[in-house]
Amino acid sequence: MNLTLAQAEKIIDAAKKKSVELNTKMNISIVDAGANILAFVRMDGAWLGSADISLKKAKTARFFDMNSGDIGGLSQPGGALFNIEHSNGGLISFPGGVPIKNAEGEIIGAIGVSGSSVENDHAVADAGAKAL
Repeated sequence: MNLTLAQAEKIIDAAKKKSVELNTKMNISIVDAGANILAFVRMDGAWLGSADISLKKAKTARFFDMNSGDIGGLSQPGGALFNIEHSNGGLISFPGGVPIKNAEGEIIGAIGVSGSSVENDHAVADAGAKAL
């Protein structure tokens, strides 16, 4: 099962709505089941440097089928995944990347959000992921 463009657009709409509620300006990336970019939006005024971060958060969440922030907890010095950020062309191991699941609970893609605090990034990504 793979994420469709129509689903990705619905996810982006939900993420943008949450971003507005939090008074933030976000970069939002959606990847499909193969971790290929499917959709992207940079809200007016969002940081340019966060575009790449949002995509890497989405890829990180899909490559490992867990929230990017969870990878961060495992990648600290002495952790089981220390230095994993250097794999796969560069990962992001702080909050803002969330796997996207279908109704059956299968992972069909991921969302990555960047542009604010990691707490806000995660809240916006989570709102998007739950939009299906």
